[in-house]
Amino acid sequence: MKNNRRDFLKKAAVASAGLAVGGSALGFSAKSYKNIIGANDQIHVAFIGCGIRVPAYYKAVTDKKNNIHLSYICDVMKSQREKTAKILSGKLDYKPKLENDLRKVLADTDVDAVFNATPDHWHTPGSIMALQAGKNVYVEKPCSHNPYEGELLVAAQKKYGKIVQMGNQQRSAPETIEIIHDIHNGVIGTPYRAIAFYSNHRGEVPVAKKAAVPDGLDWNLFQGPAPHSEYMYDTWNYNWHWYGWKFGTAETGNNGTHELDIARWALQVEYPVQVMVDAYKRHFKDDGWTMYDTMDATFHFSGNKVIKWDGESRNGYKTYGTGRGTIIYGSKGSVYVDRQGYSLFDRSGKLIRDSKSKGNESGLALGGGGDITTAHVANFFNAIRGKEKQRSPIDVGVKSVLLDHLANISYRLGNKKLEINSSNGHILNREAMILWKRKYEKGWEPLV
Repeated sequence: MKNNRRDFLKKAAVASAGLAVGGSALGFSAKSYKNIIGANDQIHVAFIGCGIRVPAYYKAVTDKKNNIHLSYICDVMKSQREKTAKILSGKLDYKPKLENDLRKVLADTDVDAVFNATPDHWHTPGSIMALQAGKNVYVEKPCSHNPYEGELLVAAQKKYGKIVQMGNQQRSAPETIEIIHDIHNGVIGTPYRAIAFYSNHRGEVPVAKKAAVPDGLDWNLFQGPAPHSEYMYDTWNYNWHWYGWKFGTAETGNNGTHELDIARWALQVEYPVQVMVDAYKRHFKDDGWTMYDTMDATFHFSGNKVIKWDGESRNGYKTYGTGRGTIIYGSKGSVYVDRQGYSLFDRSGKLIRDSKSKGNESGLALGGGGDITTAHVANFFNAIRGKEKQRSPIDVGVKSVLLDHLANISYRLGNKKLEINSSNGHILNREAMILWKRKYEKGWEPLV
């Protein structure tokens, strides 16, 4: 039965295009396809990384109509995987295996797909390892730690032919899909400018200092592909986001990905021609936060289109009325869109229509999660089965994440203006290309 199930999933994924014309690529009709769905199309999955994001997957994974078997709960921190197992014990009638090392999970040929919710520095290396092991991958944003990794991940997906979906879940929001479709069909004329914004009131973080490795943490495996060093206090649990560039990608990579993705989608642009940034640490000057907490970035694209990123990590003033969202300006009107829906305005600013979501996707809550993520995960499952078109192919996600990286590189070079090759996203400033990739711990270099 195991081999039959895996063969069925493989054929279904390969024939996903064929289903659109009646399922002939599978050798049977679409009606016959529906009749044999059951045990053969159960997807065996693993959670890799059980921090604040993993609860967002629970609903989709435990929903019986998705026909999922959670085989593994994997995390380098013992308490994290045990906490996840305890929460799920009331939702599952079986016990997933608990594992410390993702390599052991990937070695299990019965696992079809993994959720990569590790820290940023593990997103591409871990996803490539999973692809090489024959797994489909749902990888959290940002899908890469640097631009080089984004290129590697796209190459790996093409080489191994599996589904790779990034966690830019607003791509699965019905209201967002609706208004982006309308924008592309001229509802606001020619879209020319978008403002992507995020404001939060994050507080002080401890100054990192040498400390004993926390009980139950595999520090070497946590570091993985990043250059290894001694443990610094409070690094492992979320604050790795703010302690330099070893593990994280700052707030732009952490949250900017979502709104920049919507902006790029709405304007139908790919790579910018120029990037200009003003970014500084403005708050709690003596705390442990070592990078900017305030960024204003402008991305110029061909066709006189512009995306602006206004990121405030530690000032909760709602400049645009809400904590996060995207405003799209067109020659005949404008649109405001976020996870709760959208509002459409004419050129005079008069509200034409709005559509508010009945879902519960959180915006600023730590970790997030809700109906949109559930739909995005379900789309991932159905794309594996060849039943739906994937809403966030990884080559699309990588282009949005590149904007994060370009802004961060500009900041790291003293807010230097960057000139970009609009055909591939590469930076034309020679000194900036030094930051196109990173150094890796020997033996952990991601390879395709």
